[in-house]
This record gives sequence, structure tokens and C-alpha cells, in this order.
Amino acid sequence: MNEIRVFTPGTVANVACGFDVMGFALDSPGDEMVVRKITEKTVRILKMEGFNLPLEAHKNVAGVALLSMLNELNDNVGFEVEIYKKIKPGSGIGSSAASSAGAVVAANKLLGEPYSNTDLARFAMEGERLASGTAHADNVAPAIFGGFTLVRSYHPLDIISIDTPDELYATVIHPQIEVKTSDAREILKRNLLLKDAIRQWGNVGGLVAGLMRSDYELIGRSLEDVIVEPIRSILIPAFQEVKLRSKEVGALGGGISGSGPSIFMLSRGQETAEKVKAVMAETYDKVGIDYDIHLSKVNKQGVKILGR
Repeated sequence: MNEIRVFTPGTVANVACGFDVMGFALDSPGDEMVVRKITEKTVRILKMEGFNLPLEAHKNVAGVALLSMLNELNDNVGFEVEIYKKIKPGSGIGSSAASSAGAVVAANKLLGEPYSNTDLARFAMEGERLASGTAHADNVAPAIFGGFTLVRSYHPLDIISIDTPDELYATVIHPQIEVKTSDAREILKRNLLLKDAIRQWGNVGGLVAGLMRSDYELIGRSLEDVIVEPIRSILIPAFQEVKLRSKEVGALGGGISGSGPSIFMLSRGQETAEKVKAVMAETYDKVGIDYDIHLSKVNKQGVKILGR
């Protein structure tokens, strides 16, 4: 097998309280990628459709992730890549993670799967380092593992898959403005109050417990971010109104998707998720900013093989 096509999903990172450690995968949107194995130890990005992103491997997140993998391979092997991009860069729903994760999962399949999912996340994190300046895993982990994931530790990298309740739906609105991850990180506080850290730890534990027990009320109570959201939300028009109105129609809770500008809300059942979609649209129609809305169950598979 020398060629493979994959679907690689968008992701929601942080999930309110879990900054840099929690995330989940979406059914849509997602990118498609074709990866070919070649007999030369190099990476070539042959095609990029959808957005004007670099073709040079060392400037492209997929290329950097694959180069990281090649650095640990002794074989004289390399890869050619085609990227058909549907996730807009700077959207806050894991555009760079999709390219990084899809590339390494596909390459690993072509190599006979010598690497674990944790290894693949480690390679994909190098793409995230290029995109944002920080090698974080809260997007690439759910893209690779599927479902909800928790990054228990970065040194060493330790990623835990978390059970996903069957009735859990995500509604994500992407206002057509750009918030760069690097800029969104730059405005964060460098020092925290201990009382805020304690409250955040409690919410992370509560969210994990709520997911594992399918306790939707506990999930809702735990979707609170007292550290990052108060600062980053000022970059997102109508953020508080979207969140308030979504809860009024039954959403469990939500927050900023990644570094924004996308906003996610979790709901129990598709009917409630559709109501959330409607109030999100109404809010942004009133504000006058173009937007995309995605309604999705949590994707429990992650990167999916489409053909070989």
C-alpha cells in the first residue's frame, strides 16, 4: 500500500475549563488528505486546495509533523501529500491540528502502524508548534484518538480517552473574523489567583466525571472557565449573548472553541442542539457578521480512512 486518503475532523479544544488539556472531535467540518509513500527521505506538499497555505514542507503544519516522524525513522522513506482543506485557518476549530493529525495517521498506516496514537500526537504537536508557537495537544489528541481526550501530562506525554455520552451534541458557530492562536495566547495572564486555579481544577474534574457517568447536569455545571474565557471573550463579538441565549433554550453550557473566534455549546439531544443553532444564527444576524454554523455529534473515531 503506497497511497491512502483520509478524512480528518475539526476539533474543539479547551472545552471551557480544560485549557490545553481537554478537547473533542467533531463529525463536521473536516479536511481530506491524500498521502503517498515514496522511496526518498523527504516530504513534499504537492497540492493545497481551499486556502492559500504554504507548500514548502517546513512551513506547512502537515509537512512539519511528517518531518518530525521521519526524524525517528531509519528507513529511506518519505511522503507526498495533497490537502483538500475545508476547515478555515484561524477558525478556532482545529484547522492546523486537522492537517497535522491527518498527515501522521495516514503515514503511519502506510508504514504498517509502527507508532502508537500517543507517538502520532507527539509528531502532530510539532505542526501546532509551527502554527501557534506552542506544541499543545488538546486539538491533535481528539483528532487522532477520537471522542473526548484529556492530556494528563505533557512531560511525558500522557493522553487519556474519555467516554462520550451517546446523546451529547455540539453546536459551533464560526463568526467570519480571525483570531490568531498566537495572538490569543499573548493576551493571557501570566499569574493566577490560587482561588481561581482551585475552581478551575474542580471544573475539570467535574467535567471528566460527568462525561464518564453520562451525567448531563454535572457536565453543564462544570463547563465554566474562570481563567481564560474572561480575557479572550472580549475578542469575540456577541459572545456573552450567544452563550446566555443558548442556555435559555436548553444548552448544557459551552464557551470559546480553542482560541476563538468560534463558540461551542453542548446539548443533550439533537432537538436542543437545533434550538441552539437557531438562536446563534439570530444573534449574529442581528450583529451583522457573517458566520458558519456546524451541528455535530461528538466524533468517536477521529481520523477516518476513506480509501487506499
